Amino acid sequence: MNGTRTALITGGSAGLGRASALALAERGWEVIVTGRRVEPLDRVAARAHTITALPGDVTDPRQRERIAVEIAARGRLDLLLNNASALGPSPMPTLARYPEDALAQVFATDVLAPLALIAALIAHVRNAGGTVINISSDAAVEAYAGWGGYGAAKAALDHATAVLAVEEPGLAVYAFDPGDMRTEMHQAAFPGEDISDRPDPETVVPALLHLLDTSPPSGRYRAADLAVAASTVVSS
Repeated sequence: MNGTRTALITGGSAGLGRASALALAERGWEVIVTGRRVEPLDRVAARAHTITALPGDVTDPRQRERIAVEIAARGRLDLLLNNASALGPSPMPTLARYPEDALAQVFATDVLAPLALIAALIAHVRNAGGTVINISSDAAVEAYAGWGGYGAAKAALDHATAVLAVEEPGLAVYAFDPGDMRTEMHQAAFPGEDISDRPDPETVVPALLHLLDTSPPSGRYRAADLAVAASTVVSS
């Protein structure tokens, strides 16, 4: 097994996935990014020679198989970052009016695909003594009108993450809540509204890196809390 740390980031063509891939590549990591949009994904890969684009939809078993083959060829996986998410219809409907097929797609992307990737890749993470991070949301723990589909899916992912942590005590397993960010998905949640007051995804990356660097006990962590912890360490 080679000594270069390797990460797989789903939803790596934009937002937090893109920002995290660039930050890890800058640290010397080998990074594999996946996503449905080929051109944006290729632009991310073009930013560093250690980033590899693997276009495709993680809800497709064939794409997950391609990912598994790529990871097996690398021989290790130090970080599985399940970042790909589906918001659902925009504007977001109430639960009583939520189209069943749309709800199924949200759960397929936000819950089933991450769990399937974990099942396919966990042996490589174990061998590396690595980390699994599933991107969560405050909608998983707070009740917001219109956010029932997405929030329920993220709550399910949170619970699955907690169970995985119990089942895999030798690994670092985290649900990471980045908070509001200025992303395409967040804009879709608020169509026609100005979201320029939300922070850029790049501002969240230091909290994510702090989580990786300090490796606290497995659990659910908010970027806002980690940012406070990181600044406290620096100031002390």
